[in-house]
Amino acid sequence: MSRSDFYVLPSPAPEARMNFLYKLLEKILKLGRRVYIKAESEEQARMLDTRLWDYQDQAFIPHSLVAEGLASPLEIGYGDAKPDHCDVYLNFALDIADEALKFDRIIEIVVQEPRILESTRNNYRRYKQAGYDIHMNDMRRKI
Repeated sequence: MSRSDFYVLPSPAPEARMNFLYKLLEKILKLGRRVYIKAESEEQARMLDTRLWDYQDQAFIPHSLVAEGLASPLEIGYGDAKPDHCDVYLNFALDIADEALKFDRIIEIVVQEPRILESTRNNYRRYKQAGYDIHMNDMRRKI
């Protein structure tokens, strides 16, 4: 059964998603999983790319933009771009694309910002209808 994980953060700041993303990606990649991050736009995809390069001086998260055509364990895309795998789909866009429902695992990072909350609630309903095993990770009590 496919799985969907929601990581609910206490912060209302969209920047909190980015800060949590680093830790989450390190864990997922250590497990040998491949990740596709769906960005809202080319601008957001390029921002994610830049921020991952600048993550830490002593750390490296191997990644590439799907548009560059380079295979890597972590790929970032937007629009109609698609990776060559269906392992982990990390949704940084607001709406969920139909293509996401082909992945083994879907991840949403939720912050307490009204627009993001509304979108992730809609996505939750969609995953539930599609038969995903849904896991809520309430980080408000852990951070």
